[in-house]
Amino acid sequence: MAPDTADPQTAMSFVAESLPGQTFGFGRHETFPFRYGWLKKAVDGVSTDPELFRRPDAIVILGVGKNMVSSIRHWGLASRVLVESSRHSLSVSPLGSALFQRWDPYMEDPASLWLIHYLIVTNAHRAGTWNIAFTRLVRPDFSKHELLTAITEHVQRAGQRASQATLKRDLEVFVRTYCPSAIDSKSLEDSFDCPLVELGLLSRFADSDSFRFNIGPKRTLPTEILAFCLGAYTSVVASGRRSVSVHECLYGPGSPGQVFKLDENAVMQYLEDLESVTDGALVVDDTAGLKQVYQRQSVDFVQLLDSYYSAFSR
Repeated sequence: MAPDTADPQTAMSFVAESLPGQTFGFGRHETFPFRYGWLKKAVDGVSTDPELFRRPDAIVILGVGKNMVSSIRHWGLASRVLVESSRHSLSVSPLGSALFQRWDPYMEDPASLWLIHYLIVTNAHRAGTWNIAFTRLVRPDFSKHELLTAITEHVQRAGQRASQATLKRDLEVFVRTYCPSAIDSKSLEDSFDCPLVELGLLSRFADSDSFRFNIGPKRTLPTEILAFCLGAYTSVVASGRRSVSVHECLYGPGSPGQVFKLDENAVMQYLEDLESVTDGALVVDDTAGLKQVYQRQSVDFVQLLDSYYSAFSR
């Protein structure tokens, strides 16, 4: 059953339940990374008509080509701003409603891009390549062949099947999600960059099919966004515990350190800032040589985002 879309406070549990990802999903994006305006189109459209993407005139309503209609649907689900409420209809998720109908409808704040990036990367079921690349790939630099090999191994280890052709197409879309289009792009349609290019997470080596994650501080990543993601992460890996180690926050699969490609100094700075942002509810302490983040009292992580965006809009 889909979460109550009228209540953004259910967003945290919704994300946390989605994190483990029992299976890897590939394709369904019709070879398009998402573009500016697509996710808002998805949220606005489904808010009006839950069966929008089944309508023969969806191309007219959304103002895009037929393949792009399917791609918008995919990215709406991959980013978790949409959820499947039944076999034939979709609904807007609590986060989708809060982000695109209240907080930042036109994604003017880079914080929104970081949040969408996090939601996609941790959604292994619908964005398997993104999940594997950001949360399970150990090396900071890699070639397309090396990433394809890593994806194939994870698929086999999970007992799944996926054709090499599908995985190669997925890999190409993954690269175009984070790297600017080539100047000599064959088609104007292919030259529109994904908004996540702005995050500067991935660089291509000159004249090469090799890439490097840009690990280090992220100037446009607010502490409140990291806190929200840390809350979802710890609800899975530290369920029943009131603490999580800094090492887990930095290196754990799906951790903020891995998803945002932060180095140790950057993670420590964010974790230390949490005490101020959460009014002392979260603190970093060093006990017996082990640095950990302790939760002294419950934290409403969605309210943190609400407060952040309220300040941004003023």
